[in-house]
Amino acid sequence: MTHSVPPPPRPATAPAPSELAWVPFVSVQNMMALINGIGLETALRELADYIEADFRRWPDFDKTPRVASHSRDGVIELMPTADAESYGFKYVNGHPANLKAGFQTVTAFGVLASVANGYPLLLTEMTVLTALRTAATSALVGRLLAPKGARTMAMIGAGAQCEFQALAFRAICGIETVRIHDIDPAATAKALRNLARHGLEAVACGSAQDAVEGAEIVTTCTADKQNATILTDNMIGAGVHINAIGGDCPGKTELHRDILLRAGIFVEYPPQTRIEGEIQQLAPDHEVTEIWQVLRGEAEGRRDAAQITLFDSVGFAIEDFSALRWVHDRARAAGCVERLDMLADPDDPRDLFGMLDRAAG
Repeated sequence: MTHSVPPPPRPATAPAPSELAWVPFVSVQNMMALINGIGLETALRELADYIEADFRRWPDFDKTPRVASHSRDGVIELMPTADAESYGFKYVNGHPANLKAGFQTVTAFGVLASVANGYPLLLTEMTVLTALRTAATSALVGRLLAPKGARTMAMIGAGAQCEFQALAFRAICGIETVRIHDIDPAATAKALRNLARHGLEAVACGSAQDAVEGAEIVTTCTADKQNATILTDNMIGAGVHINAIGGDCPGKTELHRDILLRAGIFVEYPPQTRIEGEIQQLAPDHEVTEIWQVLRGEAEGRRDAAQITLFDSVGFAIEDFSALRWVHDRARAAGCVERLDMLADPDDPRDLFGMLDRAAG
C-alpha cells in the first residue's frame, strides 16, 4: 500500500507538473512499510548482498572522505560517491546530546541521481536505512572475519543501532545469543524487550567485562563524542572478532590502543578511517587491510583461529550508495513510493521565468 500525502492546492491557472518534474520519494512511513513487508532479516540479507556487490567493484567508484562540518554540539556530514551510471549522496548528522532533548542522535536522508542527465532518481529517508545498512555491513564483514561457528556476540552500547546489529548478525552470521551492556539500564531493558519479540536470546550484563565473557564477536557502539576506553586489552582474548562501529569522527574512539597493536585491522576506506576510526590512535602508515580487497580475493581475511580481527568501521559512502540502489529497486515494486513535484520543467528549457510568470495567472 502506498501512503501518500495530498499535494498543496495549485492556482487554477498554473500548468500541471510534467512527468519530468516528479521525483520518487520514500518517506519514513513508507520505509517502515517496505521493510516490514519484506521482513527485517530478509531486508538485511538483501542489503548485505547489494553492499558486497558494490564492494567487489570498488575501483569503479569515485571515492572521497565525507565532508564534515564539526561544531561543539556535533557534526553534519555529506557522503558522496558515483559510478559511471549513478551518483548518490547522504546527508547525516551526529549529535550525542540530542537524546537529552528528545531528538535522535543521528538523522539522515539521501539522493540517487542519473549521471547521464543529473536528474534525481530517488529521494529517501535514511535514518532507518542507515541503521539497516550499518548493521548489514557489520554482519557482512563478520561473515568474512569472525571465528568459524561463532554463536555469541557481546553488544556494548544499547542505543538505536543495537537491535539492528544483533538481528543482522543472526541473519547473516548465525549468532544465537547477544550479551548486552549499556551504562543506562533503561537502554539495556529496551533492547532486551525488543529482541525478545524476535526470538533472539538476549542477556543483560552489568559491565562490559561481563558482556564479553564467552563472546566470540564483540560489537562496540557507544555515542559519546570523545576518546573513551570501552574495551581494555585484558578483555579481548585470542580469536575474537571486534566490530567497532562507535568511533566515527576525529577525537572519538572506543578501544584501548594496545588492542589495535594485537589485531589484524580491516577498514572500509583508509583515508577516511585514519581520520575518524580507531586507527587515528596509530601511526599514519600502520598496516590495515581494505575489506573490498578481501571480498575480491586480493587480500587475506582471518589468518587463523587465534588471530584477533578488528573491523574499524566508520561508515563509507559506497555503503549508502548500495542502500539507495536497493531502495530504488525495491520500493516502487512494493508500492512504497510517493511522487514529489521537485524539478522545474518548463516547456522551453530556456524559459524558466516564463513558467514562473504564467503560474501567477
